[in-house]
Formats: sequence, C-alpha cells, structure tokens
Amino acid sequence: MILEIIVLILGLVLLILGGDLLVQGASRIALRFNVSSMVIGLTIVAFGTSAPELLVSLNAAFKEAPDFAMGNVVGSNISNLGLVLGITCLFGYIPIHKGTAARDWLTAMSSGILLFFFARDGKLILWEGAVLFACLIIYLIILFVKTRKDQIRLDYSIDPEKDNRFEKTKDFFLLILGGACLYFGSNWFIDGAADIATDLGVSQRIIGLTILAIGTSLPELFTSVIAARKGETDLALGNLLGSNIFNVLSILGITSMIHPLDINEIIISSDMIWMLGITLCILPLMLLRKRLGTPSGIVLLVIYSLYMVMILK
Repeated sequence: MILEIIVLILGLVLLILGGDLLVQGASRIALRFNVSSMVIGLTIVAFGTSAPELLVSLNAAFKEAPDFAMGNVVGSNISNLGLVLGITCLFGYIPIHKGTAARDWLTAMSSGILLFFFARDGKLILWEGAVLFACLIIYLIILFVKTRKDQIRLDYSIDPEKDNRFEKTKDFFLLILGGACLYFGSNWFIDGAADIATDLGVSQRIIGLTILAIGTSLPELFTSVIAARKGETDLALGNLLGSNIFNVLSILGITSMIHPLDINEIIISSDMIWMLGITLCILPLMLLRKRLGTPSGIVLLVIYSLYMVMILK
C-alpha cells in the first residue's frame, strides 16, 4: 500500500508541475508571436490548467477505467464549488460580479445539464463529445467578445532586451518537459489509484470522486486560498466556475471524441445530481448578497461534507 501511495503522490506532483510548465512555456512562446494576453488567457492558460484533468481522464479511458474519468470530472466540479470555494470564503470576502452570475454560472449549470442529458443512456460517444466541445468554443467566443476591453494580467512576460536564443530554447524545453510530466504523471496517478482501489476493495467510482477529484482540485485550492489571503478574491468565483465549465465541455468533450466513455449508473443517478445541486446552490448565495463570505463558506463546506459522508458510508 505504501508503494501505491508514493506512486499516486509522485503522479500528482508531476501533473501539477507539468501543467504549470506547459502553461509557462506555451504562454511565452505565444507572446513572441504577438498574441494578446486576452487570447492567451482564454486559450493557453485555460486549457493548460485543465491539462492534468484531461490527461487523467484520457489515460483512464484508454485503460478501460471509465469510472476514474467520469468520477474525476464530476468529483472535481463538486470539490471546486464545495471544498475549494467553501474554504476560500473562510479566508476573505468574494465579490459577485454581474458577468459571473449572468454568464459563467449559467454556462456551468447548462453544461452540467447537457452532460446529464447525454449521459442518461450510460455512454458518452463521439458526436456527444463534439457537441460539448463545440459549446466550449462558443463560450470562449462569447467570453472574448464580452471581455475584449478588459486587461488580463499574465504571470509570464517577455523582456525584448533579454530574449536571446537561450530564452527561446528554454521555453521550448519547458513545453516539452511539461508535456512529459503530464504524460508520466497521469500514468502514475491512474496506476496508483487503481492499485489503491484494489487493495482497499473499494470501487473505481469512489476513488475517482475522492482521491482523483480532490487531487486534481489542489491547484485551484492553493491558488484560491493564497489569493484570498492576499485580498485578491475578485476572480475567485469566476475562475472556479470557469474550471467547471472546462472540465465538462473540454475534458469530457475531448476524451469522448477520442475514446467513448461508459458511465456508471450510480454516477448518473447520484453524483451528477449532487454536481447540479451544488451548482444550483451557488445561485441564491450570489443573489442574496453581493459577496460571498464566511456564512456562504460554511454552507458550502457542510454540503460537501454531507456528500463525502454519502459516498463513503
């Protein structure tokens, strides 16, 4: 068991590291081609931060472990709004922006309902994945049009005076290294999780909804808590809703286009309902106040705790 846990943790570390290196290298390369920070933020950064979940889901699909793939996405969405947002609310107030409520929440809820509709027959196939991914493209276009006047601050920049051949080679190396970390990390993460499930005698669904989901939500948790402690919570809710949108439309869309997914009946009848339910619970919390604070955080953590008790009992 100790070896399996070590493999799982190493896989998770490589996934987080790989996603960061991929985003850094790709963003700096894009900046050299004069791609705007808005486009980079909406595409490279957004897709790059979802890369760990995507590789985990793809590996799970190819290794005939569909409960890992679906449990990872559904569980991550529940964790993002219940665990991550709940904890973040305890560290500081999160203001509610009009665009977040009208656009991001509506898209997150609609994508969850669309996934539930497609999943009712127990499968997610190529054309359904294509529809999900097409919805993501439409969402990104709308997002670009609505926010094209806004400024997106990237964590990466290019200094023309220091941009020599070494810097260009380094960024290309970061891109390759990030991809390699994601590949090996996802393999080890899935293998470790599968071995732990076998040793403990629990289902892949439970492991996917707990260990995989929480593990792949750790970057969002660290980022949100650090931002809250610094008082930089303006984009917290929008970022988490955006992550949930990408999880459904991008990860499951791409995965099912490459490899059809069989869906566990319990995930459809229980876990997806919880995912839709906790997304729905965010709406009154947003509408009742102009900001989310400690009371909202407690409500979300209680809901998440009830869900954990339900699946682990």
